[in-house]
Amino acid sequence: MKRLQTPIGILGYGIEGQSTLRYLQSIGVDDIVVLDKNPINSDLLDNLKTVQVFTGEQYLEALKFCKTVIRSAGVYPLSKELRDFQNAGGFLSSQVELFLEEVPLKNCVGVTGTLGKGSCVSMIAHILKSKGVLYRIGGNFGVPVLDLLLESPKLNIAETIFILELSSFQLMTVSSSPAIAVLLRVTSEHLDWHKDLQEYHHAKANLFRYQDSKGICIYFDGEKNNQKWIEESTSTWWSFGGKASDAKIEEGVLSIQNESLKLKELKVQALFQLENMAAASLACMALGVPASLSFKALKTYESLEFRMQFKGNFEGIDFFNDSYATRPDASIAAIQSMQKPFHIILGGSEKHADFTELAEVLTDSALLQTVFLIGETAMRLHQNISKAEQSKGLRLHVLHCENLETAFQKAVELKDASAVLLSPACASFGLFKNYKERGEAFNKLIDQFKIKEV
Repeated sequence: MKRLQTPIGILGYGIEGQSTLRYLQSIGVDDIVVLDKNPINSDLLDNLKTVQVFTGEQYLEALKFCKTVIRSAGVYPLSKELRDFQNAGGFLSSQVELFLEEVPLKNCVGVTGTLGKGSCVSMIAHILKSKGVLYRIGGNFGVPVLDLLLESPKLNIAETIFILELSSFQLMTVSSSPAIAVLLRVTSEHLDWHKDLQEYHHAKANLFRYQDSKGICIYFDGEKNNQKWIEESTSTWWSFGGKASDAKIEEGVLSIQNESLKLKELKVQALFQLENMAAASLACMALGVPASLSFKALKTYESLEFRMQFKGNFEGIDFFNDSYATRPDASIAAIQSMQKPFHIILGGSEKHADFTELAEVLTDSALLQTVFLIGETAMRLHQNISKAEQSKGLRLHVLHCENLETAFQKAVELKDASAVLLSPACASFGLFKNYKERGEAFNKLIDQFKIKEV
């Protein structure tokens, strides 16, 4: 932290900004400025009694009082105000940048991608836990990374593996990379924040861009950008997902060297989870854990809540809760993983996502029986489905429902499918506070169905 000159500004005072304040105060920094466009909640003010606080529309004018600024991940770092701050000699940093300066990079596993980050991180942790390895999870999943440093000196940093889920927001300005980088599927996201897709991809590539020759990058073998990135990199690349990859996936079987793991042996039911397991197993192999031990551990792994979570079979119906699928590509992965006839519940609030590919996947699915549409996006989803139907000369069974409960009741009443999948492809606002509340409502409906059928 030698580069940090006071006064230090904390830009954004949400969960991450509050973590930054705790850390700075723990290392004896007392000349701190908090900058946030929004008012600070009254229950947080006690922690700010000795801190200068600037809020409101003109809050960035307080940058002139700072020599160092630590931005929260959601603050766009290329704004005119921040460029002017740096041009005037100010130093801009972030939680992840500071963290990577303080811990041995050889102990860090970074995971990024558009889909599957949280699952992959939790799988790596599950494997390491089974082997008795000391680890901590942080970043976009778990706790803010500087909170991990607050465990010192109780936590032996030299002997701890840090598993970090890192978003494009967090990676955008880093200048160092973890020794082990995991790059999952990268499509497109956050284009309302990034100026374009190229900037989004560039941020993701920072995860491995600064690795040296000892670094290992584990990547999905199916992304067009990967070849270019491999050619520009000096690190070692291990691939997963293809038939010729280091971790092969074929017909529901994951193979690494002479070891194999079958989907039917797992507690998770989604086919795409084999990709996450492949990435997690290779990451642990880079840490010295053989594939045989990783596969043994993964047989007891259970899905994260609301992420293609299998909720059980009742009255011959499998129930899958994928409420975390707030984007079309997440729902596409869920649909393509289904292995028996199913109904799907789609829809939510309008974020103007492109539903074209989702409609194509729906109409291509031989197992899909009925599409139940809810929420603000129901009509637009139906329009996209209709276009796909016309181009293929077929017709799906599509029903509009006023809410999740109605869709659920109609789905369980129909007898032509053996699974019901909630994978909305949309945010939940207007119907629920967030995806968690939506997922909990779906679980409650399942519980009521169980009781009714007993």
